[in-house]
Amino acid sequence: MILVLYGTAEARELISLLASSGYPVMATALTAYGGMLAGMGGAVEVLPAPEDVADLTIRMKERGIALVVDGTHPFPGPLSEMAREACNNLQIPYIRYQREEINLPDDPLIHPVDSWEEAVYEAARLGDTIFLTTGSNNLELFVHSPVMCGKRLVVRVLPDHRIIKKCQDLGFSPRDIVALHGPFSTRFNRAIFQAYRADVIVTRDSGRTTDTKIKAALALKLPVVVIKRNLSAENNIVYSCQQVFRLVQQYLGEPGSGNGR
Repeated sequence: MILVLYGTAEARELISLLASSGYPVMATALTAYGGMLAGMGGAVEVLPAPEDVADLTIRMKERGIALVVDGTHPFPGPLSEMAREACNNLQIPYIRYQREEINLPDDPLIHPVDSWEEAVYEAARLGDTIFLTTGSNNLELFVHSPVMCGKRLVVRVLPDHRIIKKCQDLGFSPRDIVALHGPFSTRFNRAIFQAYRADVIVTRDSGRTTDTKIKAALALKLPVVVIKRNLSAENNIVYSCQQVFRLVQQYLGEPGSGNGR
């Protein structure tokens, strides 16, 4: 049995590819909406979001998980960290699918940074209305930083009730929460940035989805703070569904051979 961690559109493609090839696939996600999409992709069961590493390890052992495919956001989050530890505990393979990084245009409006903390300070320096397109992770760093005093923070997140509640608990007003599900075109991003009178855009290098945000911001002459990915020395990082499939075949053999069940 393969467990796919759902978090990107490609994760659904991975589930469909593996399931249609004959591999039994389960999935898990941090949100109910993500779990629903994973189920639509062909997962035989969708596990609730795990509470911690121990919880995930127990579930994986009970269901005979032989391999984990991480299809979450290009920036590893809590689910990725839990799964990596659980795989180490159970001594089973962990494969991370990751979108390739984009080549940032050579433009003075683009400000690459290497950390979230650096992004906070750079964004505060560049404008007063800061539009965050980084999701719900690490919002606390922006909200609680002294350099954000007097700044307006606008956040675009998934329309999931738990995520929206987190934003409200952090003090975001309804007018500053943009709850939408992407991906978004350059034209759409441009309209949203204009509507909220953004002074600066903050994004992460999430591969091709970042490109439309940057193009929209540059069209409006807005500075963009881009949080770069940390270089990783991990093994089993791949950049296409076919590479994932080949690794699954190497570890588990052909579907029906017994290794993946």
